[in-house]
Amino acid sequence: MPTSRSFRDEKEERGTGGKGNEGDERDKGNNNPQCPMPNAQYPHTPIPKFNFEVLRNFPMTTAISYPNAPDLATDDYIVIGLATCFVKEDGEVYQIEVIEPIPSAALEALLKGIPTSYKLAHATTLGSVLDGDSPLLPDGFPESAQFGEEFVPRAFAAARTYKRRESAKSLIPLGTNYTEFKYSIERKRVLNAARVVTKEDNVKQHSHTHKVL
Repeated sequence: MPTSRSFRDEKEERGTGGKGNEGDERDKGNNNPQCPMPNAQYPHTPIPKFNFEVLRNFPMTTAISYPNAPDLATDDYIVIGLATCFVKEDGEVYQIEVIEPIPSAALEALLKGIPTSYKLAHATTLGSVLDGDSPLLPDGFPESAQFGEEFVPRAFAAARTYKRRESAKSLIPLGTNYTEFKYSIERKRVLNAARVVTKEDNVKQHSHTHKVL
């Protein structure tokens, strides 16, 4: 006579799906690497620590704006020129070198080959030539050179022209010099020359100019 099976035995067999030890393996579940439950066989992979030393190789810089020109920043593009000029003192004419900003329209005209007193032009950033409201000598410029009159406001004005006309920045790539101007001092550029008005300069006025008609 066959041995009778208890209800408990049948229930356990049904729970395993009739597949013996396979059910036990499925019950363990956490042996599956996709199972979220950790165990000794498949522990969670530890989160690697971030190496902050890497950031030192990629410093983050923030462009600083100017109090008198909040629309401009230290990394804005600008072209600075070195011109040969002259000054008169005690009846004598002296040659000097002057550092001046060159606006985009003026640069485009100079590159077309018109005679100019500029020896070279250097493409740089505002932060390289201005420390706040103080001019800085551009790299490669002679220490004997002088900054032109109203250099700071003229530098701001010139930088704005390149912001409005982005294509002009390609005329002289940032960080490079241009020396192929049609340099000429045949017509001397005298900075402090006082214009003397002669009789020939007077404009003849109509007889009714100062009359109430």
